Amino acid sequence: MIQLSGLTKRFGERVLLDRVSWQVSDGERVGLCGPNGAGKTTLLRMLAGLDEPDAGVIIRPTGLTVGYLPQDGLEHSGRTLVDEVSQAFRPLLEARDEISRIEHALADPALPDGEHERLLVQHHDLSDFVQRGEGHSIDLKVTQVLDGLGFARTDFQKRAEAFSGGWQMRIALAKLLLGRPGLLLLDEPTNHLDLDARNWLEDYLVAYPHPVILVSHDRYFLDAVVTKIADLSLRTITDYVGTYSKYLVEYHARMERLRKSKQEQDDEIARMKAFIDRFRYQATKAAQVQSRIKMLDKVEIIEVPPERKRVHFTFPSCPKSGRMVLELTNVRKAYGDLVVFKDLSLHIERGDRIALVAPNGAGKSTLMRMLSGAEAPDSGSRREGHQVVMQYFAQDEANKLEPARTVYQTLESDSPIGMVPMIRNILGGFLFAGDDIYKKAGVLSGGERTRLAVARMLLRPANTLLLDEPTNHLDLDSKDVLLEALADFGGTLIFVSHDRYFVDRLATKIIEVGHGGATIYPGTYAEFLWSKEQKHAPGAPGAPVHKSTSAPESYESKKRADAEARKKKRAEDERQARIADLEARIATHESEIKTLEARMAEPGFYEDRAAADAAVSRHQALMWEVGDLMNSWETLTSL
Repeated sequence: MIQLSGLTKRFGERVLLDRVSWQVSDGERVGLCGPNGAGKTTLLRMLAGLDEPDAGVIIRPTGLTVGYLPQDGLEHSGRTLVDEVSQAFRPLLEARDEISRIEHALADPALPDGEHERLLVQHHDLSDFVQRGEGHSIDLKVTQVLDGLGFARTDFQKRAEAFSGGWQMRIALAKLLLGRPGLLLLDEPTNHLDLDARNWLEDYLVAYPHPVILVSHDRYFLDAVVTKIADLSLRTITDYVGTYSKYLVEYHARMERLRKSKQEQDDEIARMKAFIDRFRYQATKAAQVQSRIKMLDKVEIIEVPPERKRVHFTFPSCPKSGRMVLELTNVRKAYGDLVVFKDLSLHIERGDRIALVAPNGAGKSTLMRMLSGAEAPDSGSRREGHQVVMQYFAQDEANKLEPARTVYQTLESDSPIGMVPMIRNILGGFLFAGDDIYKKAGVLSGGERTRLAVARMLLRPANTLLLDEPTNHLDLDSKDVLLEALADFGGTLIFVSHDRYFVDRLATKIIEVGHGGATIYPGTYAEFLWSKEQKHAPGAPGAPVHKSTSAPESYESKKRADAEARKKKRAEDERQARIADLEARIATHESEIKTLEARMAEPGFYEDRAAADAAVSRHQALMWEVGDLMNSWETLTSL
């Protein structure tokens, strides 16, 4: 479908891509992954034709249309929302307008016969074009996509310039999806979407008929959408077929093999250099010394990506709060004529781990501000429990950093004495390394400020955390640091996040915000979704009559379940047998490798060149075979 051939891209002395050859086939949905700064956005821009490679070519099929959604920076104005999004169908709209003009012209009795015939032919051709492009269903398609991306019907006739930055990106995404380009390039498409809109986008992309390449820091989204991961690191691209979770397993196994091979290569080079240094000036060894010098010159040094240091963090100790942590009673909150909450009552107890969910604009942040005490309700009361020590991480927390302080000083100034030794580790976990820690907060990018604000939050003692979208602008590794810290947090947690994986891992209660209130669902987010689906099952109020319920398990269904269980048992027995066979083969190979390494360490081993070359070749072949066997073993044991 689209190919890179010998592609090279540099920024100054820094090489992002070095003679890369890669291709994306029709129907593939590719997740582009790699460390920050590896060149993911640059690659998307080159594929979109916005940047040029320094060398090599990008081969595109003739007539391929490419659609690109950047992370930010898009604005729309001059039209209503519906008219702006409908521009995705501009050729069809222009054809419809021309058909209307022709029909008016044909109604003129004074029209000459020749002109009449010409307009009839043109009308036929345009009508055929509109029919093939499904031009008569434009309004329906626009409505479906705007609904899916979370726009209210009351928004449809608003001016496009009235929407904020996040909604501007949704407008751009809507136009892109409706245009259905032959290659769809999305850079962090979920950044400005709530959970409902993300779920809708997942389904839309899975059904998309053309190739999709996307960058995302949302693990659940990647797992749901992609058919392969393209890992961009060490100036090249490596494909991993399957989901992001499968990629992680295979990537770590590959890195382990690569590090092992690197160590073996380093040991071999060290042995050759030692031989050269020892016998450099002995005439009887001159030929062997020269041979090893030539071998060293031909060695292709194995390069291994720097290993990201895993940061395991524990919150600073804090006394427990009382059983009741926060309580809102008969609360009302309005902004002008917009009533966000009316007669809202909530009771939050110690140890609750609550995710607030709702479409953007429903009142999640307003509720967080009232719970934290940052904003008072118009009426009703807020009560805080005994010995509650609270931290509130607002959406604009990054803007509250002191610009004159360095990154390190920002954390040091707010940390208990006992947490100061952890500062560098925490900063490393949030991508601040080396001289980055001496940067002033005022010169950091928006994403860097958010990461710093999250790191600062982790170092403050608290027994109650209120976090409003703390995962925005965090890469996957930084999210893992925060996620693991929050998973081990022993206090009360209330949070808003549009990252499904984050919500799934942390929440044990869901509060759905909307329609002037907030409804509590005990259980996980998946259980919350199931509970909502049951409301539409037959027999439930307002349920569609054409749907059927799941009947209690019948005898026939039990038989099918038993047969499935037996099938799984056979598959498991076969898996265990394959694992045992692989372990035996690995043990045999490793025994032979040890024997060969003992021979290679003996004095005079390299004097018989033919025998030495054969042994070294056998050693290398065994090492690769063991690596492949280990990869198969790790795949099987992880199932």
